[in-house]
Amino acid sequence: MLHAIIMAGGSGTRFWPASRNQQPKQLLRMTGEASMIQATCNRLGDLVPSEQLYIFTAKHLIEPIAEQLPKVPKNSIVGEPHKRDTAPCIGLAALLVQKNDPEGTMVVMPSDHVISPESVFREAIEAAVALVDAKPERIITFGIPPTYAAETFGYIERGTPLPSTLIKAFNVVRFREKPKGKIAQEYFESGNFYWNAGIFIWKAKTVLDALKKNEPEMFAHLQAIADSWGTDKQDEVFDKEFGAIQGKSIDYAVMEHHDEIVVVEAPFNWDDVGNWQSMARLHGQDESGNTHLGDVLAIDSNGCIVRGEEGHLIVTLGAQQLIIVHTPDATLVADKSREEDIRKVVKKLEEGGLRHLL
Repeated sequence: MLHAIIMAGGSGTRFWPASRNQQPKQLLRMTGEASMIQATCNRLGDLVPSEQLYIFTAKHLIEPIAEQLPKVPKNSIVGEPHKRDTAPCIGLAALLVQKNDPEGTMVVMPSDHVISPESVFREAIEAAVALVDAKPERIITFGIPPTYAAETFGYIERGTPLPSTLIKAFNVVRFREKPKGKIAQEYFESGNFYWNAGIFIWKAKTVLDALKKNEPEMFAHLQAIADSWGTDKQDEVFDKEFGAIQGKSIDYAVMEHHDEIVVVEAPFNWDDVGNWQSMARLHGQDESGNTHLGDVLAIDSNGCIVRGEEGHLIVTLGAQQLIIVHTPDATLVADKSREEDIRKVVKKLEEGGLRHLL
């Protein structure tokens, strides 16, 4: 059977002040009427029934996510007591899947991407599952054809194509870290690299065997948690054993060591919605290069991204290349070229004892 794992533990600091600890990016409506995590679940359609879906998030987000996803069983929303990166999260998910379905297949995905059309996404998942069924030791990852020399994404180098598949698929040569300048341009121009979308398909057994081999200490802690799952000791063991794990990404723990990895060229549109400037891609721009979300009056303004609350008018006069975000208790005005420094704002607020604004 196919099981879906949605990773929803991010804090979304680059989207402050809209994104907060209690309502991070994945719980916000960035496009359309659904929040990002609602859209991620909706995208699965009938591929995965709700009883075969797990949401992994931070412990304090269990209730807000449960409110947004009333059809997902409450015990399927797993709140991690400590932040330990993606490998422990995925490993525990695989153990929980294997408990009920020893031969289970998993699709693992982030909760904060925008993907369309949904029907094409589902067809791609089904084609990738077929590749795993044909060779159970395979790991499938999705690659996004790059549209520019991005320095903010990891890359996947593709090798020989798989013969006779219903979808473009290639053996993976290697994974590359986020490149700088000239190297990113080389990747882009070569035509042999994809952006790493962070969407994976594999047998639960495959990823568990890999973790047992490459990360035996991590695996032992995860096994202890899984053994206690559903007992009155679950929360106590989860807190103790998960806290003892040294955090590591699934790329470092598994992907860089595994021999049978295939990258599927994503046939769908994809955006990771990584920062405020992605709003221009998703919502478009006016003739002056402005993107307006909410009630905005722009006069002699160019290249601005403005997001406001309903019923509150924001007026820009002679504004150039700014990000302006208004919320009831905080407003951000930033030069677009300094967008990455929004994380510094969050750090300063924390250091200044203003955690109520985080």
